[in-house]
Amino acid sequence: MADVRFISSSIVQKANHKASGERIELNPWDLRLLQIGHIQKGLLFPKPKPDLQEEKTENTLIHHLKTSLSRTLHHFPVLAGRLATTEYEDGSISFFIDCNNSGALFIHAAADGVTISDIVKPVYVPPIVHSFFPLNGLKNYEGVANPLLGIQITDLADGIFIGCTINHAVADGSSFWHFFNSWSEISEGAIQLSKPPVFQRWFPDGIDLPIRIPQFLVKQINENFMLPPLQERVFHFTKENIAKLKAKANAEIGTNNISSLQALLSHIWRSVIRNRKIDPNEETNYRIVVGARQRFQELSDKYFGNAIQGEIVLMKAKELLEQGIGNVACQMNRTIAKVTEESLKIFLESWPTSPTFVTMSNTLVASSSPRFNMYGNDFGWGKPIAVRSGSANKFDGQINLYCGAEEGSIDIEACLLPETLEAMANDQEFMDIVTG
Repeated sequence: MADVRFISSSIVQKANHKASGERIELNPWDLRLLQIGHIQKGLLFPKPKPDLQEEKTENTLIHHLKTSLSRTLHHFPVLAGRLATTEYEDGSISFFIDCNNSGALFIHAAADGVTISDIVKPVYVPPIVHSFFPLNGLKNYEGVANPLLGIQITDLADGIFIGCTINHAVADGSSFWHFFNSWSEISEGAIQLSKPPVFQRWFPDGIDLPIRIPQFLVKQINENFMLPPLQERVFHFTKENIAKLKAKANAEIGTNNISSLQALLSHIWRSVIRNRKIDPNEETNYRIVVGARQRFQELSDKYFGNAIQGEIVLMKAKELLEQGIGNVACQMNRTIAKVTEESLKIFLESWPTSPTFVTMSNTLVASSSPRFNMYGNDFGWGKPIAVRSGSANKFDGQINLYCGAEEGSIDIEACLLPETLEAMANDQEFMDIVTG
């Protein structure tokens, strides 16, 4: 497959070109993500139809996307800014967002001869997809010297890929898609946003601001972490098959409390562990990213930042495989139910006295969400065909959850060892629920 050819690179500032001078302090939800990589998600679109092509030739389309991005940044000034720091004599450091309008990175590229089919038809996600994203290889703390937002428009033979990279210390998945949805609204002609963002961070009463953390901790790297050779595969689950899985999980333990997503995640967990062929007595864990907005009365759904908490479900391999999907989903349900407004506030209050950071490790993690609006993004020439992710934060066990193109369906993008993915493809219990 051809390499990606870079055509142009520029910086896009917000429409009024004035720095707001606003300073936004980061809270513990943001700060604990400084050591990992950015969020990288993108959408694959068909090329504009011939009647639109006359109005939107390649150059005018790029100009249109740049202009609409600039207008969107007017509503999202944090994404046109940079991270900034203050260093203290005691060796501590604090981070904030400087809304200085330094601008977002905008790249125009082409993958000559590469078609939509080349991206969506192979069993495994082709490696070239990682080249459809800007700002690769950066950690979030590097947002001091690098854009907090990068956009790459990659022309394919019969399609267009819009790759978006956002610094994860500035936004979580919900905020990522809030921005993406808003950009598509403005690109399609909207003057006002349907959902204006709220940037002010939430802090517990009485907390000392800015939050100061030991400087040596920020850039601490887990030197023992080795990234093995990995592959990615997208598994599609229809609304009907998910409903069957949910009914089975609930029936096994005589309840109606298990959600569709909990049943699906349990199904995936059991298959991964079964096909990794680990010691039956080994304890396995599944880290689930739980959203805080709906659990926290003082947070608006328009809150732009990080409002997520990672929770770990623990089970021995033999328990996971012998007890059935219902018991596994029940353990997951109980763990998620423990995340309350009170527990979230306790975390935010206690973190500054003993800061811990999210780090990369080869463990099973479920992130993103099928509730995010991905397929509703229309920039003016039609809705997307597929969702794909970049190379950031990939490890053996990364599971991305996407809504499917059909209503109620879910796509799972699994990043695992090649031998695990191959064994899962031959796992009848798992594949009976997979479509396509």
